[in-house]
Amino acid sequence: MATLLVVESDPTFGAPLAHALTRHGHRVTWQQDGIEGRAMALSGTHELIAIGRLNPGLDSLDMLDAIRAAALQTPVALLGDDDLERRIRALRAGADDYVVKPFHTDEVIARFEVVLRRRPDAAFALRETTLRVGPLELDLLNRTIRCENRMEPLQPTEFRLMEYMMRHAGQTLTRTRLFEAVWGYHFNPGTNIVDVHVGQLRKKIKGLVAHPLLKTIRGSGYAFG
Repeated sequence: MATLLVVESDPTFGAPLAHALTRHGHRVTWQQDGIEGRAMALSGTHELIAIGRLNPGLDSLDMLDAIRAAALQTPVALLGDDDLERRIRALRAGADDYVVKPFHTDEVIARFEVVLRRRPDAAFALRETTLRVGPLELDLLNRTIRCENRMEPLQPTEFRLMEYMMRHAGQTLTRTRLFEAVWGYHFNPGTNIVDVHVGQLRKKIKGLVAHPLLKTIRGSGYAFG
C-alpha cells in the first residue's frame, strides 16, 4: 500500500485511474488543477507521482523538472501521447516510467507497482503494518486504532485522515491541507466535512486514551501528538 498523487486534468483518465488504484489498496490523491498538483508534488509526501494532462500553459515535463530540481527522489510516471521524442525527453529528465494514452488501468497499476519496488526503501515500506504516536497505534492492515488491549474500527475516510495526521504528527495541519490530502480535490471553505470527521476520530481516540492527542489549533487547524 503506497501513497500516490495523480495530477491529471482530464477526468476521462484521472477518475478511473484514481479509483482503480484505490481499489488495489493504495492511498490516492487525484488533483485536476496543475498548479495545486505541482505544489503537492513538491511537498515530498507521496511515494509515487503520476503526471498527465495539465492546465493550458502548463507542461508535465516542466513539473518533472521542478521535482528533480528540488532534489526529490520520488518516483515519477508521466501519462501522455505516443510521442517518441517526448518519451525520450521524459526518461532523460528523470521520469521512472512513461505510460502512453489511452491505457488500461490494470497495466498502469502493474507498472506503478514495479516502479515502487525499485525504491531503496521498498522492502521497508512493504513491511510497514503499523504507525504509533504515543500510546496510540494505527493498524494499517485492519484499519483500526488501538491502545493496549482496546481497539476501535475506523471507517475508510476516518482511516485515511488518521493515517495522514499520524504521519505528520507534531505539525499544524490546516483544514485545506487535510481536505486535499484525504479527499483528493480542491477545498471548499464552506464545508465542515473536515471538522465532522475530526470530531468522530476524537470520540474514538478518547475511548482509548485519556490524554488528548488530537488538538485544535485555534485559527489554523489541527495537530496530532
